[in-house]
Amino acid sequence: MPDAQPPNESVVLEIEHGEVRELRLNRPPANALSPDLISALTRSVKAAQQDRIRALVLSGRPGMFSAGLDIPLLLTLNRSDIAALWRDFYELLRTLSCSPVPIAAAITGHAPAGGTVLAIVCDWRIAAEGNWKIGLSEVQVGLQLPPVIYLALRRLVGTRQAERLGVRGLLLSPAEAAEVGLIDEVVPAERVVPGAITWCREMLSLPRGSMSITRQQARSNLVALFEKDLKPELEMVMANWCDDETQSVLRAVRERLAKKKR
Repeated sequence: MPDAQPPNESVVLEIEHGEVRELRLNRPPANALSPDLISALTRSVKAAQQDRIRALVLSGRPGMFSAGLDIPLLLTLNRSDIAALWRDFYELLRTLSCSPVPIAAAITGHAPAGGTVLAIVCDWRIAAEGNWKIGLSEVQVGLQLPPVIYLALRRLVGTRQAERLGVRGLLLSPAEAAEVGLIDEVVPAERVVPGAITWCREMLSLPRGSMSITRQQARSNLVALFEKDLKPELEMVMANWCDDETQSVLRAVRERLAKKKR
């Protein structure tokens, strides 16, 4: 049986480390991305900016960073609610990508599909050693890889690797992900969050103005993805979601997940 969410407990925990704030995904058992979690994480990132936090760490539970979109839940939503979810998800990605402060992704375990999407729009990625799976596996569950997400992947790993990984929806081990540039560092599990905090503090030890301006230049191509009109892309994403083949594959995924819980 899946773990129960404790009553009134936030789906995003905020943990202070001085000038660094850790945002820990807290929706057991898999930190799957629901409308509530997407909205809560967006609010937490924006609130950190207002609170003058100087760097963020995005983390998950031991063994599970995020399993990506909550497919069983999403299949219960009507078309209007699904459209709202995709708009909110893009707003979360925009908020992370355009953050004025550095963000380190502490990948504490599995991070397929949407879990990797969150990580690739952060500044830096550190992952736990182990038999975890990381990658943009959308194609494997019947979803096309949205252009914005594909371009964010290509920005990290280059044109050929992005094609290889994205078209086949490949999932990699942490070590394999590091080899292609999807992950920056792989460490023992107990060092993932401390390592992310250390990276943030190293960034904050640099002269603030010069670091911030250079960071803006380095991330300008990522930020530019979210400055254009994304309505046509969202319409394309919705059309793909509602496609008969996609829905059939997603329902099969739901059945496989249900069998695992029995």
